Amino acid sequence: MERWPDHGGVCAVSIALILDMAVANDPDRVAVVSDDARLTVGGLAVVASGGAGVIRHSGARHVAYVGTGGLVLPALLFACARAGVAMTPLNYRLSDGALRELIERLPEPLVVVDDAYRDVVEGAARHTLGSREFLGAAANADPVDMIVDPDDVAVVLFTSGTTSRPKAVELTHQNLTCYITRTVEFGAVAADDAALVCVPPYHIAGVSAGLSNLYAGRKLVYLTTFDPADWVQLVVSEGVTSVTVVPTMLARIIEVVERGRVQLPTLRTLAYGGAKVPLPLLRQALELLPDVGFVNAYGLTETSSTIAVLTPEDHRAAHGATDPARARRLGSVGRPVSGIDLQIRDPDGGVLSAGQTGELWVRGDQVSGRYTEIGSVLDADGWFPTRDFATVDEDGYLFIGGRADDTIIRGGENIAPAELEDVLVEHPAVRECAVVGADDAEWGQIIVAVVVPTDGILTDADELRDFVRTRLRGSRKPDRVVFRNALPCTLTGKVLRRQLVDELQPATQE
Repeated sequence: MERWPDHGGVCAVSIALILDMAVANDPDRVAVVSDDARLTVGGLAVVASGGAGVIRHSGARHVAYVGTGGLVLPALLFACARAGVAMTPLNYRLSDGALRELIERLPEPLVVVDDAYRDVVEGAARHTLGSREFLGAAANADPVDMIVDPDDVAVVLFTSGTTSRPKAVELTHQNLTCYITRTVEFGAVAADDAALVCVPPYHIAGVSAGLSNLYAGRKLVYLTTFDPADWVQLVVSEGVTSVTVVPTMLARIIEVVERGRVQLPTLRTLAYGGAKVPLPLLRQALELLPDVGFVNAYGLTETSSTIAVLTPEDHRAAHGATDPARARRLGSVGRPVSGIDLQIRDPDGGVLSAGQTGELWVRGDQVSGRYTEIGSVLDADGWFPTRDFATVDEDGYLFIGGRADDTIIRGGENIAPAELEDVLVEHPAVRECAVVGADDAEWGQIIVAVVVPTDGILTDADELRDFVRTRLRGSRKPDRVVFRNALPCTLTGKVLRRQLVDELQPATQE
């Protein structure tokens, strides 16, 4: 199977080596821009070494961060690596109780917190420092640089926990450095390259952005609170060349670009991921920004970020294709990155052939598959079950069909919501949609389509059901259609399906 290029990186090192290499290459290059702060690579190294001293002096066995990110995020990542302790960025949007519960699950943590959330975490841990306090102390503390084992845990991230207790995913130094060194070429970008980071710090994309862009040689420009107009302004003012966004962000950015006929002359690469982008939105983005290379990056927390990529060349070829098989690839997540093996398995564990749908299993050095309190869930041969339904075509392009947990079982037939969603979103009156199963005495579950209508275009439930029926077999059409002003989503654009199901019970109104 063809893979993303392998740049021959060495995996078994601490993530701190990424910063060391950047310093050796050019210590005076601007590394981070965050609000009014600008820090060089050498300056970041000083803060990281001093921060390690602050952490070691505190006696903490773990560091938690609660806040919106910016300069403090890469500073903490590298400070923790030098101190030999793991770091956990936490979701600052959680309720007070949920946030404190996660802090209590960490071993003797030092909590570094933005001022806005200080009251929420006060007293939850023995040691608490404000973000500005930490950065100030780190700039003046005695430096520390501990030797760590590559198999030591570098970062712990909690899963969203939308349907169960959040699991704590453990990512080792080896997992993270393998991902970076095998997918990014060291120092290969132009001197003026800049990456805009607006994904949340507690998401794997937020963690990997700091590591990968520093390794590549890009300036990191942080937008800690997303606003599409501010995003456009930063792209222009900082000469941003690459960005990573989630689908909800992309939709709002495209609205601003289209409405204002905005020009983004420096932007060369726009990566998206975290959730599925509706194809009509993607086509619109490709047409509005024809000089930008779009990248679909698919990955999981447990895989240290991206495991498959649909490249700019793939996007352009699929968008302009007349052959249906090639055009269909615009809806794929591309092919695996270097070092990643894929298998599609049936429910009994048998490996399926190209074109068959089953559960996606992945294997590689960047794959952790290990959780605190649970341990490893890898099988005997190192394969990780993603819980995503998927198909691989004859040329190795991977298509994700949704989570196994989201499957609707109607009258004994398994139905993937994505199959209906891909059809519904092509209707001009549908801006967004989510398909879920609701309990039913006769069928076990019925298919409910929750639709956010396009402004100014009228439709009704019967029209949408007929639209699906003409494109899919009869058992696939929605039993009910519910119209909403918006879908409940996480900050990374994933629909909170469990919340929709709960809201639809015990009665569903058409």
